[in-house]
Amino acid sequence: MASLKGWRYTAFVGGLVGIIGLALYPIAVSPMLDPSEYKRIQKETRKNIRQEDIQPGNMKVWSDPFGRKKPDSE
Repeated sequence: MASLKGWRYTAFVGGLVGIIGLALYPIAVSPMLDPSEYKRIQKETRKNIRQEDIQPGNMKVWSDPFGRKKPDSE
């Protein structure tokens, strides 16, 4: 088998990097750029679930640890 040298080696490595990039785009990059579809799916699948009922160990549902106050609605 012939060894790759020069531009052929560069093309081979570039092709591998390109294939990996194409494979990772729909898995990792696309959801970060447009999360609206995943938010819609999450809202639809969790519409009949009350978080207080499924919270393990009678733990309190998550709240802001920095204690920011909500603005008063007047």
